[in-house]
Amino acid sequence: MILDNFDLAILARYQHDTLKPAKTLGEAIGLSPAAVQRRLKRLREGGVISAEIAVVSPDAVGLPVTCIVNVDLDRERSSDLDRFGRKMATCAEVQQCYYVTGVADFVLVVVTADMRRYETFTREHLLDDPNVKSFTTMVVLDRMKVGLAVPL
Repeated sequence: MILDNFDLAILARYQHDTLKPAKTLGEAIGLSPAAVQRRLKRLREGGVISAEIAVVSPDAVGLPVTCIVNVDLDRERSSDLDRFGRKMATCAEVQQCYYVTGVADFVLVVVTADMRRYETFTREHLLDDPNVKSFTTMVVLDRMKVGLAVPL
């Protein structure tokens, strides 16, 4: 999909506030509300806008512990990598899962209510997995910046 300057201008604003009316977006970039609506529809259908979600504060819902976990697998065949990725995708505690290069094979962002729950997560999903060679955990002390905005 080819994006023009209007598409990028819409996305730059829309990704920070999806409740902003098409009229407001249009006024900011010089398009009619109808044109903004058509472009947003095309961006959704084309997969450029992949989701429109509410961002929930983990602290506000009783999940104040965030851990960044580097996971190293023993076997790295495609089937093993895919199996682990699928397994992590089903874990409610895993906010994000990345297959990466470097020292680890995967990097996880995990949120839990407390360290005891995090330990339960590691026992059930990492220690009991025969293909997990090792993992290291970094406990987040403070969230300085959290987001999925793309710099446009």
